[in-house]
Amino acid sequence: MTFAHHALAGFTDRPAPTVPAALARGIDRITLFGLDVVSADTQAVIDELLIPGRRSRVAFLNAHCANVARRDTAYHDALATADMVLPDGIGVELAGKMQGRRFVANLNGTDFTPALLRQAAARGLTVFLLGGQPGVADGAADALCLKIPGLRVVGTRDGFGGMVDERAAISAINAARPDILLVAMGVPKQDLWLARNAHRLDARITLGVGALFDFLSGRVARAPLAVRKVKCEWIWRLAMEPRRMAGRYIVGNATFLAHAAKAAAGKADRDTVLRRMLDLGFAGSALVMLAPLLLLLGLAIKLDSRGPVLFRQTRVGKDGVPFTMFKFRSMQIDAELRRAALLAQSDRAGVCFKSRKDPRVTRVGRLLRRFSIDELPQILNVLRGEMSIVGPRPALPEEVAAYPARALGRLAVRPGLTGVWQVSGRAEIGFDKMIDMDLAYARSRTVLLDLLLITMTFRAVLGGRGAY
Repeated sequence: MTFAHHALAGFTDRPAPTVPAALARGIDRITLFGLDVVSADTQAVIDELLIPGRRSRVAFLNAHCANVARRDTAYHDALATADMVLPDGIGVELAGKMQGRRFVANLNGTDFTPALLRQAAARGLTVFLLGGQPGVADGAADALCLKIPGLRVVGTRDGFGGMVDERAAISAINAARPDILLVAMGVPKQDLWLARNAHRLDARITLGVGALFDFLSGRVARAPLAVRKVKCEWIWRLAMEPRRMAGRYIVGNATFLAHAAKAAAGKADRDTVLRRMLDLGFAGSALVMLAPLLLLLGLAIKLDSRGPVLFRQTRVGKDGVPFTMFKFRSMQIDAELRRAALLAQSDRAGVCFKSRKDPRVTRVGRLLRRFSIDELPQILNVLRGEMSIVGPRPALPEEVAAYPARALGRLAVRPGLTGVWQVSGRAEIGFDKMIDMDLAYARSRTVLLDLLLITMTFRAVLGGRGAY
């Protein structure tokens, strides 16, 4: 079906909206960077938008948008005055968690917009597509009409030649009388344009949808559903558009999370803020760059032995608070049941069990442990704020229960992926010496020391000393 067919099908007579624009009062919001971001599921948001007579301007907020809004006050104002700002991506979710709040859903535009249009089509509402290079909006319109039976697209217009005369573009949109206007001009242009022309546009619902037309028209491959379900569409986009996306997703997400941490820190001291920024910057960048390796390691673990890819275990964190630590599974699935029978084989003095010839370790697991690769999933613990990049080794509850009084001092700081003990020989160092190292670190830690320990970690991993 071509655009001409759905354009001819779309003209209908209907009453003009009579209710003025209003904020959706029945939906919760979480304030981030001075913006009230919606916290609701897809259906709740769609129900609010489709209330008869309601006019709404909708924007999406992801890490890139937040970074731009920090520098561009006009764009920040455009977002602040929108009727709805929807959370898009794991970066915004993490920023909410830093404030002790949890978003109900990730409402990314590539999934939310088609869901809105499906329900709009069922109610006989129409849509106009504005933006993209010549032909892209038409291609997106064709794709939408194939996917959504009954959807009526009453017009398209590209964002280049079609936008040279702004007055003519707005006249063409209003003449088509769409209920919904999708604008794909990129950030911040699309939201600035919608905010500036809100009083001149007759559409009930207007949305700035970024690169949606490119995905719909096939110019850029869309992430598979399985990828989107785990909120990692940015990994797929990075693979599809490496030159444009590398800076945005590696540097951009790290920058965004660093500012989110700083905003959430409030009155925390300067070193605490800087350390959290360091954690988020390193962990966010590592997660993006190592994503292909993590997927391959997961496959290798699955093929090597029966059981889940990730091993979850309760560890004791800062101030004695327990948390669930993630590791790549390097042992057989009955390892915990067999631990008590192996305690006498420990190669290490003290309360911490460690055996060089542990029979529970799998073939792939020995390789993972040799280079400390099994610890990589703890990047997630760092992003969640349960661990830091640098800190003492996270201990088991039964180990902490057996601690002498002085050893409890190591719980004054967050446990880490690396630290003084980890770069100094790991399992070759006895328990008492490890406690001395951790207590010294807790007393004298600085951001500069953390950076030095991170640098030393690469040498320790390559050398493999004490890793088994």
